[in-house]
Amino acid sequence: MNHVTDAPGPGLAESYGFGLTVGEHSARHLRRILRIHLGAWGVPELADDAELALTELIANVVRHVPGRRCVVRMMRTVDGVRVEVADAHPGLPEPREPARGELAESGRGLAIVAALATRWGVVPHGAPRTGKTVWFECDLDKA
Repeated sequence: MNHVTDAPGPGLAESYGFGLTVGEHSARHLRRILRIHLGAWGVPELADDAELALTELIANVVRHVPGRRCVVRMMRTVDGVRVEVADAHPGLPEPREPARGELAESGRGLAIVAALATRWGVVPHGAPRTGKTVWFECDLDKA
C-alpha cells in the first residue's frame, strides 16, 4: 500500500504537502489523504466539507492549468484545517455565474468552496504574476 494513503503512524506532522500532476481521478486519492490527516489531527468532523472543497480546487487545476501541475498543502490550525492548492498559472480564479441549465457542470466550484469553508482566498505569486495559491479554511465551530 502507498505510504501516503496507509493508516497514519504516531507523530503525524501538523502539516503535509506535496507537488503532483493531477488528472480526472486525482481528487479521490487526495480526499483520502486529507481524511487520514484530519482523523490523525483529531478533527474528523471537518472531513466532508474539506474534502468537497479540495475536490473543487483540484477540478479547477485539471480544467484551467496547462500541464496540471500543482502543490497541495494541508495544515492543522488552531481552529481547524487549512488547505492550499498552488499552481504556476497566472490566471486568478473568479467566482462567476454557473453555466445555464440545471445539469451544467461548470461555474459552481468557487461558490461551493465559499459555502463549505469558513473562509477562502487567493494569493498571487510574484510580479508579474507567476501563479497563485488558492486556499480555504474550515473551522471546528462551523462544523
